[in-house]
Amino acid sequence: MNVRVVKTRIHALAGLLAMLTIAAFWLSTLISELFLSVQAVVWVKQAIALGLFVLIPLLMVTGGSGFALGRNNGHPAIRQKRHRMPFIAMNGLLILVPAALCLSWKARAGAFDGWFYSVQALELLAGAANLLLMGLNARDGMRLRKLVKANAD
Repeated sequence: MNVRVVKTRIHALAGLLAMLTIAAFWLSTLISELFLSVQAVVWVKQAIALGLFVLIPLLMVTGGSGFALGRNNGHPAIRQKRHRMPFIAMNGLLILVPAALCLSWKARAGAFDGWFYSVQALELLAGAANLLLMGLNARDGMRLRKLVKANAD
């Protein structure tokens, strides 16, 4: 197995795990807020804050391996993926991480006020946006893989 194949598999696996982690954060937030107790919301908010220690390295591996794989490739799908990445990264760094930490802190303090729910709404919107953009990147990656495989045959 060559290095490029290994990098491609690492990239795909890290990206998939990152997307599943974000989806789990998003769904657990929605379900706990709509159907579960205040204690469940507190637990979910704390679990998400701790889950950042898993998510951030997954995103770093995904981004790093993606840049390495597409370094000298000008294919339109790769250009699209490169175009989306700054939005995904900035959304995560400037909105999602601070929101997760703020919500964890406020939930632990029992401060379920207007500020908490405003930040919660922003986090859900930003999380949905990142899931959409990452899904588009995954779609383009799968199309590229099929194209490479077809050209190799």
